[in-house]
Amino acid sequence: MFKVFGKWETKDIEVPDPGLRAYINLKPYYVPHQCGRHVKPFGKSELSLVERLINKICVTGHEGKKHKRPSGRNVGKKQKAYKIVKEAFDIIERKTKKNPVQVLVYAVSNAAPREETTRIKYGGIAYHQSVDVAPQRRLDLALRFITVGAARAAFKSKKSIAQCLADEIISAANYDIKCYSVSRKEEIERISKAAR
Repeated sequence: MFKVFGKWETKDIEVPDPGLRAYINLKPYYVPHQCGRHVKPFGKSELSLVERLINKICVTGHEGKKHKRPSGRNVGKKQKAYKIVKEAFDIIERKTKKNPVQVLVYAVSNAAPREETTRIKYGGIAYHQSVDVAPQRRLDLALRFITVGAARAAFKSKKSIAQCLADEIISAANYDIKCYSVSRKEEIERISKAAR
């Protein structure tokens, strides 16, 4: 039986969010690297959750209009991203004494927004309307918020990106409102509640 990074089992992991259950793939890989493009609709659902996190670490996006934090630090460096996530998982296990894949699943469930707004133009007037978020997009947003939060914490800091990623995942799993991913989720849901 293959394990994630050769260390952690995935068979006993539970997904608390029923909406994300079909989209969180926990197939174990010894090396989470499939090298494939998503050539069919919803093809990325077949990637393991850990590999999707690694792919998001490669491009964490830049911030604001002045691009304070550039996105090109780890672009294309999948081995570097792989090592970052592996080190972060070791830190998570050391701090929580739990399976880090289970902690990541809890973090993704807590950081995934259920509702957001879209812009609707009707009769020359544009306004925002609250809409439900598709499960695939919820998962993508949660992973993006977690990786961006880690990159923000590590930027111009003495802490490594792996330490910041571990802290972000642990905080999101505990639903700590101070962490970036959960605060972004709460902000999106607050705005969409006002636009109902």
